[in-house]
Amino acid sequence: MHFAYNFASRRSSVMGTRGMVATSQPLAVAAGLAILARGGTAADAAIATAAALNVTEPTSTGIGGDAFGLYYEAATGQVTALNASGRAPAALTIERIQKDGLYNNSQSPIANPYHPYTITVPGACSGWSEMVARHGRLSLAEVLAPAIRLAEEGFPVAPVTAYFWERGAERQLAQALNGHELTIAGRAPRPGEIFHNPGLARTFRAVAEGGADAFYHGEIAEAITTVIRQAGGCLNESDLAAHKATWDTPISTTYRGYRVWECPPNGQGLAALLGLNLLEGFDIAALEPLSAERLHLQIEAMRLAFADTRWYISDPAFSPSPVASLLSKDYAAERRKLINRQCASLDQQRGTPVASSDTVYLSVVDSEGNACSFINSNYMGFGTGIVPKGWGFTLQNRGHNFSLDPEHPNALEPGKRPYHTIIPSLITKDQETGNWGSGNQELGELPDHPIPNYLIASYGVMGGFMQPQGHLQVASALIDDQLDPQAALDRPRFCIDAAESGGALDLEKGIPPTEIQKLADIGHPVRMVSGFRRAVFGRGQVILRDPESGALTGGSDPRADGCAMSL
Repeated sequence: MHFAYNFASRRSSVMGTRGMVATSQPLAVAAGLAILARGGTAADAAIATAAALNVTEPTSTGIGGDAFGLYYEAATGQVTALNASGRAPAALTIERIQKDGLYNNSQSPIANPYHPYTITVPGACSGWSEMVARHGRLSLAEVLAPAIRLAEEGFPVAPVTAYFWERGAERQLAQALNGHELTIAGRAPRPGEIFHNPGLARTFRAVAEGGADAFYHGEIAEAITTVIRQAGGCLNESDLAAHKATWDTPISTTYRGYRVWECPPNGQGLAALLGLNLLEGFDIAALEPLSAERLHLQIEAMRLAFADTRWYISDPAFSPSPVASLLSKDYAAERRKLINRQCASLDQQRGTPVASSDTVYLSVVDSEGNACSFINSNYMGFGTGIVPKGWGFTLQNRGHNFSLDPEHPNALEPGKRPYHTIIPSLITKDQETGNWGSGNQELGELPDHPIPNYLIASYGVMGGFMQPQGHLQVASALIDDQLDPQAALDRPRFCIDAAESGGALDLEKGIPPTEIQKLADIGHPVRMVSGFRRAVFGRGQVILRDPESGALTGGSDPRADGCAMSL
């Protein structure tokens, strides 16, 4: 992939060969690089980075939340998918929610997004352990050491993080049981103020010594269930003890000769792939990047994709999705006919294929070409804001994404995983395609040893329902426009309010006003967004790898506090 080096931002892409880490906090990047320097793999460095983000950005992530990962193994070209999302309590039912007065209607989730009934089993710790055990080279104790040091010694809080910490302190931590543990005398830390989290250090030390069992059994598990019981929830010791992360078969589609990978449902990566399939039928590269014509096609593709995923994404152990049929090019061709190039369609309905908030994202590629695309989240910032007393982390509220319609595939059921917004992604080039470039551009000869896929990019865009939209927009910038990672991440974005059909369309400052007016004129319900509210557009990271030279090129989203760095 050849890039047009575009210095529209105030920084260029970062380059290196011995390994690279990109995420939203520089101290977390440093933790990952330290593990790479010790000889760790991309898996080891990814978990070190994720744990450090738990310390430095608890406004978005934590061991009380969930995680997903994609791992590219350079020696074989194989991609594996990790699902470390938790399940609903065995005692939680739709009937119980109705009885307790938390039921709006069958089309809505649990009425209070921070109620303890929204707490699903925290899956992240199981995922960390699985990723290191399967693809790592170091011990979990070595991998967690940088995060333990940050939690014990303290760290200066970054500016964007401080802003969202203040919001979370007012919205969740002030009302939640033990929420004060993540404040300084009841308030959020200010930019540059040192924050210590001895409780989280204690949690990480226990996991470093006892592995995931130390989290799902014993003192930590007892503290989790005790605080949930005190808050009025029903998740118990048996729910925690029964939890296991799973290794799944990843899903993918081709986009202009490149293969884009996502985790399968219950994650929403399917939405990004559906959108790319629809977009592939248009000559996007012939249209100006921020023109109303191009944005309209991308927006309409995502509206159609969300119409399908709002129905079809669920826990496959309960309601398997027809993924292969949804991702067929024939299905995309039929759905593409619904896109009117002259008019917005706000009420798209799901198709019938023939059967056949807040989050942190990180990307790591090591010197051997292994890549880990990893994402870890509390949801809605601090999740419920509820803290197991003395352990320094909040409990997530992913159960808010269940449907309360018993006929819906994503309906709440005991032991079920909910629709999940967090999604990592990879881009590879298939061996059989031969040509690495786009059009007449070529990167060079294929490496000698035959493997099925060669890594091109490890990337992701965090941020609730923005994530598949960000994946589509960044992938298009990389592939259609051949932009370097930093320029691709700098480009202004759109965000559809995807919670329901016909949602408003947020547009980022930087899109020309004339084009915004054109979008409004053809029926898009546009809203302009700037300042700290830019977080609605997600915060992405991209690392590209030249499969011939091994050179790495990375970028980090300007909407966050982070960076990309190389050894």
